[in-house]
Amino acid sequence: MKDLTVGNEYKVILKFSVPILIGNLFQQLYNIIDSIIVGNFLGKNDLAAVGFSFNIILLLLALSMGITMGTSVIISQYYGAKDMDNIKKAIDTSYVFSFILSIMVTVIGICFSEPILIFFKVPLEVLPLAKIFINTILIGTICSFGYNTITNVLRGLGDSKTSVYFLIISAVLNIILDIVFIILLKRGIQGAALGTIISQAFAFIGTYIYMSRIYPQFRFNLKHIKFDMKILKLSLKIGIPSVMQQLFVSIGFLTIQVLINGFGASAMAAYTVASKIDSFAEIPTINLGKALSNFVAQNIGANLHDRVNKGYRGSLIMGTVISIIITIIIMAFPKYLICLFTNDEAVIKIGINYLRIIGSFYIVFSAMQIINGALIGAGCSFIPMTATIVSLCLMQVPVAIVLSHQIGINGVWIAAPIGWTGGLAIRFLYYSFGHWRSKSIINQV
Repeated sequence: MKDLTVGNEYKVILKFSVPILIGNLFQQLYNIIDSIIVGNFLGKNDLAAVGFSFNIILLLLALSMGITMGTSVIISQYYGAKDMDNIKKAIDTSYVFSFILSIMVTVIGICFSEPILIFFKVPLEVLPLAKIFINTILIGTICSFGYNTITNVLRGLGDSKTSVYFLIISAVLNIILDIVFIILLKRGIQGAALGTIISQAFAFIGTYIYMSRIYPQFRFNLKHIKFDMKILKLSLKIGIPSVMQQLFVSIGFLTIQVLINGFGASAMAAYTVASKIDSFAEIPTINLGKALSNFVAQNIGANLHDRVNKGYRGSLIMGTVISIIITIIIMAFPKYLICLFTNDEAVIKIGINYLRIIGSFYIVFSAMQIINGALIGAGCSFIPMTATIVSLCLMQVPVAIVLSHQIGINGVWIAAPIGWTGGLAIRFLYYSFGHWRSKSIINQV
């Protein structure tokens, strides 16, 4: 366990965020290698299927990440207050609820995967491939939900390193399995999905065993479950807005995907490739925001509000520097990055335009993520949700629809920075008013 209420604020946040960053870089790395192998050994239609399916998978994972994010905030605040009994209750409650939710998602997802693909107008040549990929991934939902739950529990306890070790091993395992299933065994797109769920199972089992052995006081025991409905309600109070935020993000991106689908398989493949690179570029500031969230939660639990402000300002500075460096790299080498995935000239051309437009505004995205983390750590998840709905559904998507008809596919890319700017403005205004200071969630139990 790591106490985030002592030490230099900049160093504490940076040290806490680096393991999260490394873990997510590896997670994105094996997603990217999935796409590289699929694009080079299976073809454009398979690459498009993986790209579209990834949006569906993100929607499902949003349920797990949102709910367990609420638990992580509660555990952090209880840890700041040194209340171990309620930490145990929060952990057990999170395990039980996450398991039930994962079963529901698996059953519903498999039953409705094809209607969902048809609804979003996936091209006929891509649809059967996407269905195979999604249904196979859904089989591993319990493991992916379980890993996310334990990861957020560990972060709440101040441990951001352990789950990363298992994730790194899982990423390497997934790469090996991709090579085995796709290249050697010729299992096609299903092989890519099988590699993913097997590696996820390893990460889940590994983190569970570690959690049980290193933190025996928090070990899950069916005979002595400390399920607490009040804590669940508080977790949902924080988590549901986060889930809704991710839900609207996913729906918004699926709507944008429909626009992209209308431009054909080349546009779909280009979006798959460029968005992978974009996701990789966004990881550092996203994870800085996550680290700040746990930092804020522990310090609010300990009533150290001045320390929260210092951590927030330090994170903004670090995020700005990081985003400028990443923008320079993206703008300098867009073609080389796209060519890692495909040699199709039409795909390369579209992907380069995407990276040049989106990459110019990473500094805006960075500031938005930092403020997001501060607000969630304080228990104010409603504001990030509202900002996301307004910026995505009332700004980005409508602008994308209009511009895509006027100037083509580049209009879809231009709409994203417009949405980011709106989302940043809303979050910044709320944080500046200072209402978050009175939002300590543990005082509501």
